[in-house]
Amino acid sequence: MKLFLLLGLVAVALCEPITFVGDKVLQLKPINDDHVTIIRELGEKIKLDFWKPRSADLVTIDMTVDIHVPAAQLAMVSTILQQSDMEVKVMIDNVQEAVEDQMDNKSPTKGHDYTKYNSWATINDWAISISSANPDLISRQSIGNTYEGRTMHLLKIGKNTGSNKPAVFMDCGFHAREWITHAFCQWFVNEAVSTYGSNPDMTNLLDTMDFFVLPVFNIDGYEYTWTRDRMWRKTRSKNSGSSCIGTDPNRNFNAGWCTVGASSNPCSDTYCGSSPESEIESKNLANFIRTNKSVIKAYLTVHSYSQLLLFPYSYKYDLAAHHSELLSVSQGAIAALRSLYGTKYTSGPGAVTIYPAAGGSDDWAYDLGVKYSYTFELRDEGRYGFLLPESQIKPTCEETMLAVKYIANHVLNNLY
Repeated sequence: MKLFLLLGLVAVALCEPITFVGDKVLQLKPINDDHVTIIRELGEKIKLDFWKPRSADLVTIDMTVDIHVPAAQLAMVSTILQQSDMEVKVMIDNVQEAVEDQMDNKSPTKGHDYTKYNSWATINDWAISISSANPDLISRQSIGNTYEGRTMHLLKIGKNTGSNKPAVFMDCGFHAREWITHAFCQWFVNEAVSTYGSNPDMTNLLDTMDFFVLPVFNIDGYEYTWTRDRMWRKTRSKNSGSSCIGTDPNRNFNAGWCTVGASSNPCSDTYCGSSPESEIESKNLANFIRTNKSVIKAYLTVHSYSQLLLFPYSYKYDLAAHHSELLSVSQGAIAALRSLYGTKYTSGPGAVTIYPAAGGSDDWAYDLGVKYSYTFELRDEGRYGFLLPESQIKPTCEETMLAVKYIANHVLNNLY
């Protein structure tokens, strides 16, 4: 009887959400090789969660480094950093409080809300209902199921003209913990259909183009951030020969796969997978874009955080063939974004703007022939990081809409 009781308690404990009481997020400013070495050694010897950059080996001199330090490791890490004379700033004093405080929209809305973070079940129901309610502007299809069997809904937004139109493909939620991105895709769909007919710009776009929107790419991971671990990043697939779960889907595409800025270790947050498109979610997305390559003229993938608008390449330092145009469009887009609330973004090729990283979906799409390929890194720059409060959903989405519309208008006026 005692054994059954003990087993029951263990099972309950395994299902309880992970808490982060006393954990801190520290922002470091390495200014010499010794500082870089210290950070990299900390990453190797202690289980630290690197928020920016994504892994210790990507740290370089003069880079802003954000690390999530567990309470149990805090004293040791703090001592090492103090001895190094490195500049250290506490960005989040108690991660658990920040997790709870992100839900700061206290309106009593039940069900779906565009100014709140919605669970996967709520988003799933929303995708079905908004497409059913707007049959002239939205059609819904499945591009396949996730590893755990959830439906990957793709919404096609645009006036049905009976003929093929040029299209923009946009996805959100590659990395599970980047909740503001999921919110943006939902916001975009609603904004598009609710302003059609009243906003001339949006009306023209939907009359002449289609938008393929994948509201949540990494559904299994997103569900896991709600039920078990708010800081989970990867997919939830099992890895052969390892007890570690998941792959970084944005290292899983056939674009310099697993050469730089990615890991072959299944336990790493930047694990590239066993092969390109080893993840079913990656394969489902890639198959859809390959099949519809003739109409897809732009690929937008929405991530957080850092306030960046990136374009190829990330897996190599070579400039893209269309570098000048991609740079010009990105500069126009971030100027449009900044015009609303003054939010400053930086734009440029991924490898030189932040760090090299192979296997990204944006580089893959560009090499496939989708010229206008961009990665958004939404708010903020580290104050809240992945735990952006709900009160920032509306301004973040409003300003990002301006950038997306700027890119879409350029694509429409420069079809190829």
